[in-house]
Amino acid sequence: MKGDQRLEHVIFRNGMLIVEREKTILQKLLSLYHPDRDVMFYEEKPVANAIGEIAWLEMEIEALNAAQSIDIDMAEAIMRVEIGSKVSDMSSKELRRDLLLYAKRNPELFLELVNDENVVLRNFGIRATEMGILKLSSDQRTFNWGSNDRKLMTVPFDEHPYSALAAWFKTDEGMEVYSNIEKRFNA
Repeated sequence: MKGDQRLEHVIFRNGMLIVEREKTILQKLLSLYHPDRDVMFYEEKPVANAIGEIAWLEMEIEALNAAQSIDIDMAEAIMRVEIGSKVSDMSSKELRRDLLLYAKRNPELFLELVNDENVVLRNFGIRATEMGILKLSSDQRTFNWGSNDRKLMTVPFDEHPYSALAAWFKTDEGMEVYSNIEKRFNA
């Protein structure tokens, strides 16, 4: 800087340094040349913030639309991921309300669960276990038939039992067991 310069006080209000539009030199210094830019402070960018907010709102709308049009079995499967076995005791209206609230609160995860094909199979396995059609051993390593204790599958090490069961339902033997359990549900 050339010539006489008068130093002014820097005032922070609510943790923000607001530089008036008339002080272009200070704006340039802070936004272009300051060594701690984006470390100790950052420049507010309303356009970037608006873009991020729009993306979030669009995702929220998409999740709410998906939640509104989803069938009750899928709603149960998704909510079982969030709140566990309490889903079995909920009415369909409670389930629908909680599903919409969950889609609004966490739209990204909700959409991920809607598109996850294993979520329905895991819910199917949990329901079969709750009804006593299948039994999960106390060490959570094997699934057996509830009626005769015949072993169906062993859970691989370091895998969640119901995720392993969902993957097993996709095998030839698992498909037969799946259709057998489905018949018992509908009986």
